[in-house]
Amino acid sequence: MGFVMGDTSVRVGPDPLSFEQVVAVARDGAAVSLTDEALELIGESRAHIEELASRPLPVYGVSTGFGALATRHIPPEMRAQLQLNIVRSHAAGSGMEVEREVVRALMLLRLHTLATGRTGVQPVTARTLAALLNAGITPQVFEHGSLGCSGDLAPLAHVALALIGEGQVRDAAGELRPAAEVLAENGIAPVMLGAKEGLALLNGTDGMLGMLVLAIRDLHKLLTAADVAAAMSVEALLGTDRVFAADLQEMRPHPGQGASAANLRALLAASQIMESHRGPDCTRVQDAYSLRCSPQVNGAARDTLAHAELVAGRELASAVDNPVVLPDGRVESNGNFHGAPIAYVLDFLAIPTADVASMSERRTDRMLDKARSSGLPAFLADDPGVDSGHMIAQYTQAAIVSELKRLAAPASADSIPSSAMQEDHVSMGWNSARKLRRAVDGLTQVVAIEILTAARALDLRSPLRPGPATAAVVAKLREAVPPPGPDRYLAPEIAAATAMVADGSLVAAAESVTGPLS
Repeated sequence: MGFVMGDTSVRVGPDPLSFEQVVAVARDGAAVSLTDEALELIGESRAHIEELASRPLPVYGVSTGFGALATRHIPPEMRAQLQLNIVRSHAAGSGMEVEREVVRALMLLRLHTLATGRTGVQPVTARTLAALLNAGITPQVFEHGSLGCSGDLAPLAHVALALIGEGQVRDAAGELRPAAEVLAENGIAPVMLGAKEGLALLNGTDGMLGMLVLAIRDLHKLLTAADVAAAMSVEALLGTDRVFAADLQEMRPHPGQGASAANLRALLAASQIMESHRGPDCTRVQDAYSLRCSPQVNGAARDTLAHAELVAGRELASAVDNPVVLPDGRVESNGNFHGAPIAYVLDFLAIPTADVASMSERRTDRMLDKARSSGLPAFLADDPGVDSGHMIAQYTQAAIVSELKRLAAPASADSIPSSAMQEDHVSMGWNSARKLRRAVDGLTQVVAIEILTAARALDLRSPLRPGPATAAVVAKLREAVPPPGPDRYLAPEIAAATAMVADGSLVAAAESVTGPLS
């Protein structure tokens, strides 16, 4: 898919970037430009680096080797080669190619750190990075190569490689081509790296942070969709909404739980199906946990997400490099490149992602089981035995949930020492981010299958009508998926429902009745 320049523009300076700005550049093709303040700060820090480079005193990354080779003093005539060598040698990624939106987020976040004036790069280097973004040029970055410490080294090195006109890039049309050819075609001159610049382009947490920001955006939408799915299942299974009452929820004042319960109350309002079993003839005392406790689980996921958002916001306000150039001209080594703060919340988010999906799958299974579905046909089949209905759709959910449980195991707990034991503890935050992306994709599919199944069950409750909000969701789904009937090819229906969960159109349908959901 080719690059399309968005209508918005993001000004990049020393102030923190917002979540919306990162998403706009990464996904929507927003243009970027450097503020005058950023260019002034970059120029000032570059002057300090050039002055230090002329001194005989060794300065890490300016006149020394890197990592375990930091004790080697590099003579002035070899320092330009030193910066080229670190880029070329560190561009050692392998495996699957990383998605364009992740690479664009990584590039923007590295540009922001350059714009703080704490890295010592030349102004032309920052301008060239911005030019690549604006031309839709995306360096080829690979999945393996970052330990989440000393920065996302290999991924960032592949971006730096493109800046010097080497390696492979995707052009604006998405075609993989030599970087030198694409830069020339767009009138962009390759950067001639000066002292410290190779290191400054590599030493950041930008890849894992970019993936965290994108996951946070996706999970906000998905948790609302999970509430929509839960409401539809409660309705379809003739469950009760009394447990979602505000006074009951306020007895345990977790904010996420309160927001989720409020969503459920709004979604189930004025449901004829719910009203049909409120009378004294109803003998059910309480529902299964997957129905009754959905605000507690979906709500706890929201609170976890809020914590991750807090951490991501702090990181978006950071300048991550080693060494850094301080305003008084000092160049100091530090440990701010360590990815632990980001890695921990990436791993943390994988847990509720798996658990929300697990509860969703349990509700789906309940709707398909004739013994537990309160009168629905087995597997919601048109002619059970001849037809299998949604039997295997639940298998698909179960397979995904099993994978999500595996992805919930923390990557950040498994440090592997590197660089001759100089880098003897690393965060593995990039790995945490990669598995969270897969988990978010899995949750999207699981929630979609629940909505697909619940919509079928609600149709089978006819002539009783669902509430206006859930009915609007069913109607929207029916634009792409036909109503119940004999068995048919299910994979396209699952794909269509998944796309409608991902793009927010099913939640929007509900909100056309309820107003904004939390």
